[in-house]
Amino acid sequence: MTSLTEPAEPEPDPRASRPPLVRELLLVVGLFLVYKFGRQLANGHTAEAFHNADRVWSLERALHLPGEGSVQGVLLDSDTLVHLANVYYATVHFPATLAFLVFLYLRRPRHYVWSRRVLAVLTAAALVLHLSFPLAPPRMLPAAHLVDTAQVFGPSVYAARPDTDTMANQFAAMPSLHFGWALMVAIGLIAATRSRRRWLWLLHPLLTLLVVVGTANHYWLDALVATALLAVALAALRMPAAVTAPRLRRHLLPAPAHPAVPAGPHGPGSPAPWSAHAAFRTPPDALTAAQILDRARIPVQVTAGSASAATTPPPVPTGARR
Repeated sequence: MTSLTEPAEPEPDPRASRPPLVRELLLVVGLFLVYKFGRQLANGHTAEAFHNADRVWSLERALHLPGEGSVQGVLLDSDTLVHLANVYYATVHFPATLAFLVFLYLRRPRHYVWSRRVLAVLTAAALVLHLSFPLAPPRMLPAAHLVDTAQVFGPSVYAARPDTDTMANQFAAMPSLHFGWALMVAIGLIAATRSRRRWLWLLHPLLTLLVVVGTANHYWLDALVATALLAVALAALRMPAAVTAPRLRRHLLPAPAHPAVPAGPHGPGSPAPWSAHAAFRTPPDALTAAQILDRARIPVQVTAGSASAATTPPPVPTGARR
């Protein structure tokens, strides 16, 4: 994992940009609980969920999308392969997303805040769809003729009957947050790292897509809708620009009392070019107009043989004869 998460340019003062740990833990846990309890509100809409499933299945056939059975057929050729797919579906989703957030929090705080906001917006949009569009997964749809691989080969995270499942809402198939979160994990790690092999993180959402479709837990359209919602979230929540080291020094370090004067064509006895008084390097709102005029003492250099209105003749003593 180290080679794929080779850090990008060091972020300036990461401790200052990292949010408080306790606050972030409470925020993430709170958002997760709201999502879990919100999904439970969609339980019980069995007739509507199966009606929507028939509509989605017909729409996929009208769009000439490949059948979900083609992916499942590859998995069913090997008991080991289908068992690994079930394990991946049951165990990788939450731990991978949590590890992603922990890594960014510790190593890339600026990317962490951005990624957490995008995931929150994506999950909230998914919850709205789960409540407004209950959808039975393809493993429950008789017209799909697919196998519930988790119940047959194990392990399964769902109860055998949806109406007895008190831990999960099995009618929340669209969109697929398994795929949406996996895609955001890959995008976030690609944006936060500079390794040449960081693009291999795209294998995570690709493998997740094959798993959720092959185990008959999601339709192709579930992944497409999740991708569209993620694209909207990414467009709405732009990652804040990094503060580079020169900009950080310019904002935090005071101006030198005697700025260096670049070497020029002046001889040993020639006066140095005029440079702004230190007062002019003070922020304008820190000086009054009287202070600015009082400190504005700009010398005028007059060369020999030249006349200038800025030169003042020496005063004539009182009573002196011509």
